[in-house]
Amino acid sequence: MTTVAPAAPPPGTAGHWLMIATLAAGNFAIGMGAFVVIGVLSPLAADLGLSKTGAGLVMTIYAVAYAVLSPLLVAATGRLGRRAVLALGLAIFALSALLAVVAWNGPALYAARILAAVGGGLFTPVAASVAFSASPPEARGRALARVFLGMTLAQALGIPLGSFVGYTFGWRAAFAIVLVLSLATLLLVLRTVPRRVAFQPNSLRTLVEALADWRSLVSILVTATIMAAPYFVYTFVTPLLEARMGFGRDGVALVLLAYGAGAVAGSWAAGIWTDRFGPLGTIYGVLAAQVLLMPVFSFLPVPLPVLLLVTFLWAMFGWSFLVPQQTRLMRQAPQRQAVVLSLNAACIYVGASLGSALGGVVAENLGLDWLGLAGMLAVLLATVHLFISESLFRKRPAT
Repeated sequence: MTTVAPAAPPPGTAGHWLMIATLAAGNFAIGMGAFVVIGVLSPLAADLGLSKTGAGLVMTIYAVAYAVLSPLLVAATGRLGRRAVLALGLAIFALSALLAVVAWNGPALYAARILAAVGGGLFTPVAASVAFSASPPEARGRALARVFLGMTLAQALGIPLGSFVGYTFGWRAAFAIVLVLSLATLLLVLRTVPRRVAFQPNSLRTLVEALADWRSLVSILVTATIMAAPYFVYTFVTPLLEARMGFGRDGVALVLLAYGAGAVAGSWAAGIWTDRFGPLGTIYGVLAAQVLLMPVFSFLPVPLPVLLLVTFLWAMFGWSFLVPQQTRLMRQAPQRQAVVLSLNAACIYVGASLGSALGGVVAENLGLDWLGLAGMLAVLLATVHLFISESLFRKRPAT
């Protein structure tokens, strides 16, 4: 049963879009806090005396904790008001940033990262669910895109900003920025999100039901298989560009800037495409573009303008996937939206980790030149996975 919320801002009003903007800002804080370690890993490791393996755990621990804890936490808080859950997630995330600022050794930082996964795992899926439920059907794709745009901007702008601050003032200053952003967004949530927002109450029983519905699991796992494909290349893009394009710091930074611009464009366009062509049509279009673009990275060098254009388009279509997939999953299981979205978010990290690991196997055994083609094959397998998933739901509606 859906909780009624007469105080929620009507769709299309200034209050409604201010709420959506606040949710996007929250995702920016979460995204920057989650991934800022990528840009400050070297000074962080040197300051805390971490080995390369120990430094890598700073990101891995967050990903694993998020994947495991997010579905459990979202289900356990499934009957609480959405504003309360959003505020709780941001408060925990702010506390994790504070602990990172004062971390005195590796284990203390690892604990902070687990706490960050708890906060992020609560906020991001619930924010998507609120945006979806509070928007009219014809605008839900755009609402989800705007909320997820915060996460994309964190990748495109937040990580470079954090890296600059970290190298200039110390890596702890980057987490201090995350702390300030989290607290500021927390105040905005309390101000712009109504105390009562319409939502589907969930529980741990809902999570068990979702895990027991094998057709729904097959559909959710599409996120993992599609997310894995670009990480074949993205994980090793720096050594690939250095080896095949002869790039140094500036050349790599230019390509990453093109990637960031494409990611922002893709997140924005995804909502428009989803509302116009439907979630399934959008996903198939995204996959077709990936099949055409990824092999280019196996045939470097190419002229710089070509590389920048391909990188921009590759990122644009790659980041256009999550909005239609979220819309698709919520339509398939409308009675357990928040739990499904948390499982979907977990699959993002599973897919990224899987793609990185398999890309490493390809690079080590076949060479960097094979990464683009291997990524293309992964996209084709993901397309088959999507087709099978849709066939299952066409045979019988979701329960």
